[in-house]
Amino acid sequence: MPQQLEFRASNAVRSMLADIGRTEDVRFSPDNGLLALAGFGHNHLLILRIAVDGSGGRPLVVADDFMELTSEGIGSAHGVDFLGDRTLAVANRDGLVTVLEIPAGELAGRHCHIDPLQELAGGMFCKLKSPGSIAARRDVDGRISLLVCNNYTHRVTQHVVDPVRGYRIRRNRVLLERSLDIPDGIAVSYDERWIAVSNHNTHEVLLFDAAAPLGPWTEPAGTLTDVEYPHGLRFTPDDRHLLVADAGAPLIHVYERGAGWTGTREPIRSVEVLDEETFIRGRSNPQEGGPKGLDIDRSGKIVAATCEEQPLAFFALDDMIGAMAAAAE
Repeated sequence: MPQQLEFRASNAVRSMLADIGRTEDVRFSPDNGLLALAGFGHNHLLILRIAVDGSGGRPLVVADDFMELTSEGIGSAHGVDFLGDRTLAVANRDGLVTVLEIPAGELAGRHCHIDPLQELAGGMFCKLKSPGSIAARRDVDGRISLLVCNNYTHRVTQHVVDPVRGYRIRRNRVLLERSLDIPDGIAVSYDERWIAVSNHNTHEVLLFDAAAPLGPWTEPAGTLTDVEYPHGLRFTPDDRHLLVADAGAPLIHVYERGAGWTGTREPIRSVEVLDEETFIRGRSNPQEGGPKGLDIDRSGKIVAATCEEQPLAFFALDDMIGAMAAAAE
């Protein structure tokens, strides 16, 4: 089990984390100054002010302020992604996708009930239903594509929104559907060539090649195996590795691209991120107990992982992918 990075949190932040309940996805802001946690159990978002200090050699993470967000547009919050430094898209398992703005000013330990900027329902032939994880991708024309896992209709939908027009939907379509069986996590590679989707019921991660036309008929080009219940996932900044949180085990699995993501591959490493006592305490059924949310900070050095029994933990990315061991060899 890799050593967790030192996490210096204020007493107020620790109290909020202790009371957050069941968590799902977690995401760093583009400027790396905020961290958003989806509070599924209590219908809220927890926003932390984050700083990464690498001056001592091994990074440490500081969280000294928070804001709790509630809204009519937040219910069973499962997925979250930043559209800007203070703008969020939230996928609510029991509702729709909502665009929210973090109130201006310091977080200041505030508990804020806010109105949504926009609520997205999809289109006539592309309705959002049981939205889970979400990935935001900025298009060349300034619009933003939201890729949404519709958990129980077994498809990924794409919704193009326009920030200039209050994040109104400009286009909807079914992006992926073939082979999906409860898609429960999604990530886009940094070069935007690959879309990875956690496929809950088949115990796999499916990779789709975005260089070719995509649609509900598109076959996955690659498959990642040896994972119980894949959830959060994230490409490393160089796109050489993909990290996968396993909700059914105390592990984060690491896969290596090699010459490409096509074909079937097993993890090169499976890293224990929860001790046995913590894992067993959260194992109410075979699909639970392990890490859910997963993200890599914008510096490419820090991995954040979260689950109900361990609301937030940080690890060095180099430890995860075995970079230090590889260098020593």
